[in-house]
Amino acid sequence: MKVRTILLSMALVAGVSLNASAQFKIGGKSINTKKLVNAASDAVKAVTLSDEDVAAMAREYIQWMDTHNEVAGPETEMGQRLANLTKDIKVEGLDLNFKVYNVIDVNAFACGDGSVRVCGGLMKIMDDNEVLAVIGHEIGHVLHTDSKDAMKQAYLTSAAKNAVGAANNTAAKLTDSQLGSLAETLAGAQYSQKQENAADDYGFEFSIANGIDPYSMYNSLNKLLELSAETPKSSKFRQLFSSHPETQKRVERMKEKADEYTKNQQ
Repeated sequence: MKVRTILLSMALVAGVSLNASAQFKIGGKSINTKKLVNAASDAVKAVTLSDEDVAAMAREYIQWMDTHNEVAGPETEMGQRLANLTKDIKVEGLDLNFKVYNVIDVNAFACGDGSVRVCGGLMKIMDDNEVLAVIGHEIGHVLHTDSKDAMKQAYLTSAAKNAVGAANNTAAKLTDSQLGSLAETLAGAQYSQKQENAADDYGFEFSIANGIDPYSMYNSLNKLLELSAETPKSSKFRQLFSSHPETQKRVERMKEKADEYTKNQQ
């Protein structure tokens, strides 16, 4: 069933007054009307989410992620390192908070509520300047509303899954919870080349503003590109990083910007 068909069905059902626990059959399948109406409501909310809505949802999402991933505490080497790196970082309009997950994934992300999460795998392969550049890049996605748009899309996808589930008795097995569905969708979110370039630019400016090597954004991207080339094609990391558009061009852009900045400083 295509999403468009699902949403049309949700819109039709949403306009009908039904008993909250009503069920009826179409083509031999039991339709849970309460779940379908809720899914329609979720779809409408996804389109009209305000910044406050996104921040509230991000807080729930982050709580879910912090619960389902081992957080390296302040007494650990990684926890202390991240705390030292980020203690002076401030971004107007964001109440930043940082944590590192003790996982092997090479990744990082930021949410609309100001939460920034760095995976242990990334901390292990990058130096301090490179980690900060990546953090700047992820904050750039938040400031440019990319994260908000991704959250909306994830919420809409979750609503569509709930709609499918309304017509399937095994629907509960699709995801453990709506937050689990959001996590699944956000993990696979892809940004456009324009969005990635803008976040790279912010990461570059962020590095300069925080007094670190202007080549930090370039170095971090180049390291990820080299690492992805060395891993098997079937690996999760290579599949994840290959989804980032025009990676080689992004690396080259950051080197050109750093070269130009360095030249102008001489």
